[in-house]
Amino acid sequence: MPRPKKHRRIKCCPAAYYFKPRGIPMCELLENILAEDEVEAVYWADLKGFDHEAGARKMRISRPTFGRILKSARSKIADALINGKALSINQDYFNKLKEE
Repeated sequence: MPRPKKHRRIKCCPAAYYFKPRGIPMCELLENILAEDEVEAVYWADLKGFDHEAGARKMRISRPTFGRILKSARSKIADALINGKALSINQDYFNKLKEE
């Protein structure tokens, strides 16, 4: 049985939840799905320019966990850009934030 997922602080709320290549119908696209913690890690590392240590503190997780989450997110983003896939952000968590 896997260890339960630790609570992570998520503050970033994206303006859009879906990106796709222009000119390709939705029914023909493969899709990569970013989890909310992956979006948050990209926000702190790439948009705000924090190093792994500072980003991990902001999310209240360990530095190695932050690095793994960021690596996974960047891999999904690169795959979507290079291979012409759609990129979807998991909305469930962010919808709950808006309701509160």
